[in-house]
Amino acid sequence: MTQTFSKPSLRQKIQRRPVHGVLLLDKPLGLSSNQALQKAKWLLRADKAGHTGTLDPLATGVLPLCFGAATKFSQLQLDADKTYEAVLLLGQKTTTADAEGEVIETRPVPEITPALLASITQRFTGPLAQIPPMYSALKKDGKALYEYARKGIEVEREARHITIFKLNMALAHDPRAQVAIKIIVSCSKGTYIRTLGEDIGEALGCGAHLGSLRRTETGGFTASQCVTLAALEAMTGAERDACLLPPQSLVADYPSVTLDADNAGRFLSGLRRRGQWGEDAPLVQVYGPSSSGQAFEPAAFLGSAHITADELIPQRLLSPVEVQDIAQSARRAAEVFMPVSAAAPSAPVDAGSFQH
Repeated sequence: MTQTFSKPSLRQKIQRRPVHGVLLLDKPLGLSSNQALQKAKWLLRADKAGHTGTLDPLATGVLPLCFGAATKFSQLQLDADKTYEAVLLLGQKTTTADAEGEVIETRPVPEITPALLASITQRFTGPLAQIPPMYSALKKDGKALYEYARKGIEVEREARHITIFKLNMALAHDPRAQVAIKIIVSCSKGTYIRTLGEDIGEALGCGAHLGSLRRTETGGFTASQCVTLAALEAMTGAERDACLLPPQSLVADYPSVTLDADNAGRFLSGLRRRGQWGEDAPLVQVYGPSSSGQAFEPAAFLGSAHITADELIPQRLLSPVEVQDIAQSARRAAEVFMPVSAAAPSAPVDAGSFQH
């Protein structure tokens, strides 16, 4: 069932604020990724936000939303491997390869045996060349493919190289079709599950379209970690803020380097730092001392870099103001959720402490 949410009045103005972090959203059925993003952005009163890969309105599941400084690292999620669960409705093809399109072809469904499913599974596992669907946001001559498709125009598309790392298939029950198959797919970026489902239907000789689609994992983030828009809407402002993961969660799987105050300031200025940083690495997360100097505070996240021949070379950097904002937000959160007697006194944050 499609969820509905209250919409802000056009006259209802909110005061935007700097918000830095990652919200793991369980995108609801019926909303586009951008609609879900704008709703969450409004609830958090954030002044800058972006999502990390489009989910169709038909799809639900894991949609990491990046706010503020976290948007600088969103490309890592765009490039991440993903896992989906989908139901294929056999015997019918549609204009969009999913349940939102019009039926354009109906064919009888053969007997689906375990041996047949095993053969199809093997055929569609590993490196594949996949032609993107016409109903997609990919562009041709400056126009999205779906714009051509809506006018009944089909244009030539180049095949894209993808990888299906793991594919599980089993018969399923769905009242919309006489025969349905549930698939669980772990795949590389750029994989269209609608196209995969349609190709599987062709391989079975009966055609197929997606009845449902859910993303259950992307880049290490899983559906069990996500919050729904409905739950977010029911929360207080402090509770919403507490749902945010820090920006460095997007690079948490990479090695880390911690700098002293002098090197941290120079690094944030974009200067390379020479030292014994470890082996060469294409990406590392970089930290400096906490901006307040308080021992109980974690090190300050400064950004990402790569290491080549003992040089730490900046890639994506936070600004000193962003470092300050994140430290202040963490301090406020600690004060909200920590008993008053245990809360440490707040120290002023000096944005200039990382400037040289």
